[in-house]
Amino acid sequence: MHTFFSSRLRRVANVAASLGLGLVLAVVMTANGRGQAAANSGADRAGAGRGRILLVLPFENRSGLPSLEWIREAAPEILSSRFASAGFAPMSRADRLYALDHLGLPQGFHPSRASSLKLAQTLDADSIIVGSFLTDGTGIVAEAQVVDVPHLRMSEAVTARGEMRDLIAVFGSLAWKLTRQLEPGFSVAEETFVAAGKGMRVDAFEQYIRGITEPDQAERLRHLNQAVVLSPEFGPAWMALGREDYNGQQYEQAAAAFAKVGSSDPRWQGPDALEAGFYRGLSLVFSGDYAKAEEAFGGVARVLPLAAVVNNQGVAVSRQGHDGIALFRAAVAADPNAADYHFNLAVSLKRHGDAAEALTELAQCLRLRPNDSEAEALEESWKEPAVKQAAGADAEAKADPLERIARSFDAVAFRQAATMLDQIDDSRLAALTPEKRAEQLAVQAKDYLDSGLLLEAERLYQSAVAADGKVAEAHAGLAEVRERTGDAEAARKEARTALELMPSVEVYLVMGRLDLAAGHLDRASYDAGEALKIEPGNRAAQELRQRIEAREGQKK
Repeated sequence: MHTFFSSRLRRVANVAASLGLGLVLAVVMTANGRGQAAANSGADRAGAGRGRILLVLPFENRSGLPSLEWIREAAPEILSSRFASAGFAPMSRADRLYALDHLGLPQGFHPSRASSLKLAQTLDADSIIVGSFLTDGTGIVAEAQVVDVPHLRMSEAVTARGEMRDLIAVFGSLAWKLTRQLEPGFSVAEETFVAAGKGMRVDAFEQYIRGITEPDQAERLRHLNQAVVLSPEFGPAWMALGREDYNGQQYEQAAAAFAKVGSSDPRWQGPDALEAGFYRGLSLVFSGDYAKAEEAFGGVARVLPLAAVVNNQGVAVSRQGHDGIALFRAAVAADPNAADYHFNLAVSLKRHGDAAEALTELAQCLRLRPNDSEAEALEESWKEPAVKQAAGADAEAKADPLERIARSFDAVAFRQAATMLDQIDDSRLAALTPEKRAEQLAVQAKDYLDSGLLLEAERLYQSAVAADGKVAEAHAGLAEVRERTGDAEAARKEARTALELMPSVEVYLVMGRLDLAAGHLDRASYDAGEALKIEPGNRAAQELRQRIEAREGQKK
């Protein structure tokens, strides 16, 4: 698995490391057991709705054009992505389809208000987003409302419009307006919501949506392959393509596709990247590449050691002829009620000469699963007198089975455990002084900013300013966010505030780029010079000065 994770996952990993493996495993087990209650009880840290569950339904196609049916599913994909970045917990498409199936409804079902509420209640959602779209010449108009499930209230409709080529930006703007309805005090700018989808090609996104909604597998593969050709950095398309190849037992192709998820564009890194790492590991195991499989599972386990992940890492180690006992012990500790993990530990212990403990673990496997015929036969063969096993050590070794592979990744458990670790992080922040809290939030926001995750970065910078408005790093970060979203006036305002509090290279670079873009070469040169006074070897400041000098040369 790629070694770079999103900022949030890195923070989860850091918290996990500080807590120690034992407590992390306890958190994972608690998450498995208490699930949604834990997700709903989290502190509201820098988000519009920490733990608030949203269900975004497919939009009604009021354009009258069958060729635009794909936008029905595109709307919830875009909105859910923005809501997640804003701190909500939107339901996935898979969750929605599962609920529809549970209610005996088809996937293409157009829900009424009553059936929408029933669907939301089935999924335990706090709010539903319902909407529609229509065309206006070469443009698109999208409209949506929020249904408050507990109070059975529907909000006023909000609208966003734009050219069809800007479809992703249109739904980004709609997501911001809906977020302001859900949380009126939310302070992230609309431009930041729009910028979150910047660079995503509409034609590639269309192919992706068609690739996850087509009933025919060959058609799904055709669309998904086209999506990754049009947009090679689009992680969700690679993820969907990997799933299709994996389900079709094309394991080498699946491993290659899963490796692409989050590898080049940090906007698509997150829990999906961990799931991709897990299924890449499985694909590599089934392809016989155990060394790379060990690496893939190890990359996931470093973030959060779920039992299935650690178990499979042990399998990959064992298949290379190495000792995987420590990993199988960790899997048993993480989930002591899983019979297969005790079975695996038993097989590995027996292979490495500890017959007594191997029998103890095998007995525990059978207590948990009394009808496990393979384990029963194995226990019987291990208990036979040594005289009856005189056929030879080679025959005995061949008789013992291989360790079992866990074939499904519990993404829900990961998200729940990550939420609980976030809550621990929240508690630590709450115990700090306002100044220290603002400084910590600014550091976390900088990680997001460096990864290109502007919405998440602004969210935390705004929280830092709310905690203590005199922390220069928070205003400097907001200045850079505003610069990247194209709001030069707001960027200057935040940069000036940061300079008054504490001059820094980052702020002078923002001012220098803004002045250069505005054609104020003298000011830009001053900004670059001040940045180099603070840090003479700063490469970005040196490059800025070179650009200014080149512009001055052109002017002369």
